[in-house]
Amino acid sequence: MSLPHIGHDSSSTIPRSGRRTAWLWSSLIAIGGFLFGYETGVIAGALLFITPEFDLSAFAQGSVVSALLLGAMLGALVAGRVADRLGRRMTFGIEGGVFIVGALTTVCANAYIPLLTGRFTLGIAIGALSATVPVYLSEVSPAEIRGRTMTLNQLLMTIGILSAYTVNFAFSGMENWRIMLAIGIAPAVVMIVAACMLLPESPEWLWARGKTEDAHRVLRSILGGAGATAHLRGRDRDELSTRDGFGWRSLLMPQVRPALVVGATLAAVQQLSGINTIIYFAPSIIADTGLDVSQSIFYSIAIGTINLIMTIVSIRLVDRVGRRWLLLSSLGAMTATLTFLGLSFVLEAHPTVSLALMVAYIAAFAVGMGPVFWVLVGEIFPNSARAHGSSASTAINWGTNFAVSLMFLSVVRAIGLGETFWVFALVCAGSFVFVTKYVPETKGRDFEAVDTELQRRFARSGPARALAGAGAGSASADAPDMPRIHAPSDSGPR
Repeated sequence: MSLPHIGHDSSSTIPRSGRRTAWLWSSLIAIGGFLFGYETGVIAGALLFITPEFDLSAFAQGSVVSALLLGAMLGALVAGRVADRLGRRMTFGIEGGVFIVGALTTVCANAYIPLLTGRFTLGIAIGALSATVPVYLSEVSPAEIRGRTMTLNQLLMTIGILSAYTVNFAFSGMENWRIMLAIGIAPAVVMIVAACMLLPESPEWLWARGKTEDAHRVLRSILGGAGATAHLRGRDRDELSTRDGFGWRSLLMPQVRPALVVGATLAAVQQLSGINTIIYFAPSIIADTGLDVSQSIFYSIAIGTINLIMTIVSIRLVDRVGRRWLLLSSLGAMTATLTFLGLSFVLEAHPTVSLALMVAYIAAFAVGMGPVFWVLVGEIFPNSARAHGSSASTAINWGTNFAVSLMFLSVVRAIGLGETFWVFALVCAGSFVFVTKYVPETKGRDFEAVDTELQRRFARSGPARALAGAGAGSASADAPDMPRIHAPSDSGPR
């Protein structure tokens, strides 16, 4: 059976200095989310100036956006295996290096093909980061703040998007899209420095490879000496090393399939809800309401600001009200706002009406569907399948993102902008039903409790113990599941 979590009997397991250390590490790791957000948002403004310079068709515009997404799908697929082989920290640093190569290629591009090549390379880095960061965060975060530290990934994404919109506005008068894209190199350099000098290796990864003293040293930085010793006491290394043995096959095992279905479905829904069509094409969409280019870029900053504010709200709520409540509230509000947004375009309402509805939709997404997906990806898979489960879910997320972004402008030209948003509304309505029936609550729960509810919702018997607790029979009752550093957390609001 899976092992109980350490420290449920006392709220003082984590020293204050340990909390500060956990937040510092999490903030540095989440820089990967910033790059994700910056590259997502910067193309929205840069595309307005790239298009006339390279004389891009509607399909070519979509491909410039989507080349990054196609690379991200590949990066996400390989990230899990690379992180298991080389470690989380080294993988994190390598991803920063790949990002710099892609950014330089894009900035120096003088034709359509080099531009696509640079965007594809950037995508590999971003996709790998989006799969690595949630796992890395979950493995260095105490349970009582795990929801908040993992939501930090989404917060940095939204800061990245807002930063990109601000940069777009600042340089729109110069029409210098190369500077817009080049600025993203700076946080990638910070990432590499952090990986080389500031971040620790994941204690789970160290323990699984027999580096007990190194694992203890990392844990001691958060839990203190006694807490680290208790955490490692009686651990059976087979529980962790089975991950490499199962690999991708673990995701097809009957007891893991429910987690895969939930992860894959939420991954697809997050993109099929239309969020990144607004993030990528916000200036173009707003321009269609009658505003000029500079105004459209300025108003896109308002959208990015609301995205940031509501993500901060989500960080405050995710460990208080739980993941399910946030998801359901978010999807309900998204359904309503998308319906009225589509209607505003069909009826050719005043531009301020459409803008207000876009802002309301972004707010609804940012408080729930945006961050909660990334939190759940790190919580619903058993130990031996977590890295590959995160890779698979993230790859699906990027693949759906690719398809939607590539076809968005073409679909709008075929059926209309308002009607396209109605399709997104239908997806959100169907997703509300899915979450109600199949997604478990994970707040304040260990993996066995989460998996028991997940199996019940899919009408299966028994948790995924074959993977979660492989080789754990000899472990003591004082030792927790290793993928995350667990500390006491009550199940009620904080």
